[in-house]
Amino acid sequence: MGIWDEIKLTFRNGSNLTRLIYINIAVFVLITIVAVIGFLLNNQEISGKTLDLFSVPASFHVLLSRPWTLITYMFTHKDIWHILFNMLWLYLFGRIFLEYLDERKLAAVYLLGGISGALVYILAFNFFPAFKGVVADSVAIGASASVMAIVIAIAAYVPDYTVQLFIFGRIKIKYLALGIFILTSIMDFSVNSGGKLAHIGGAFFGYFYIINLKHGHDIGKGFNRIIDFFVTLFRPRKKLKVTHKKVATEYEYNKIKVEHQKLINNILEKISKGGYDCLTKEEKETLFKESQKKD
Repeated sequence: MGIWDEIKLTFRNGSNLTRLIYINIAVFVLITIVAVIGFLLNNQEISGKTLDLFSVPASFHVLLSRPWTLITYMFTHKDIWHILFNMLWLYLFGRIFLEYLDERKLAAVYLLGGISGALVYILAFNFFPAFKGVVADSVAIGASASVMAIVIAIAAYVPDYTVQLFIFGRIKIKYLALGIFILTSIMDFSVNSGGKLAHIGGAFFGYFYIINLKHGHDIGKGFNRIIDFFVTLFRPRKKLKVTHKKVATEYEYNKIKVEHQKLINNILEKISKGGYDCLTKEEKETLFKESQKKD
């Protein structure tokens, strides 16, 4: 199997976290290749115009001509360090997120958090006098707002979850998230203020999403339906296949039993880390059914 085939297989069978990272890397590679071509042809406009197609503009007038940038900007990076740190934080906090919440929620928080960040950035640049002279030429790129949404979301969901942080030892995720937010969104606000405004928008959405989720309302559910619709359009239809159900052998029965026990153990481990309230609705139902069996 070639490298390209392995990448496609990993993308197809991987989690939404893997897919989000792959898409970010793919766009970065594309932007880099175009920049190299522009350099070789001594035509820097090629690189600039390509980047503009992916970057979300602060100007309402320009945004109307390329509305897709509300999505594409959150997958776009020009600098290697920019994408490296964003993907590192996305991977670390995304893994914790998937311990407690499902992949559909991760995708919804990433995308809606990114959109929220873009809207805060655009509205602020058009409202506050500090940006009056730069609105027409300002654009934003990067996954920072989306990543910040995931960071704040999981920190709000399991605030007492502890992580090992290099020389600082074990620290609760709520303090780590707060530190990241202050360092990247508040300090030196005049430097890259557009990016920091987007961070604030992403953080606000992440917190708002979890507050609603804890009250039993998933505000990303409708957005997931939209994603499912477009994914279904491009997914090849499977042919119908008639099969006959076989009686489970002893081996198969034991395998199912082991997998079920593994699921129960994972649920109990989540309770020990974040408490019963951190379980999903499905996990609570599974635990309840298990307790009924034992009774």
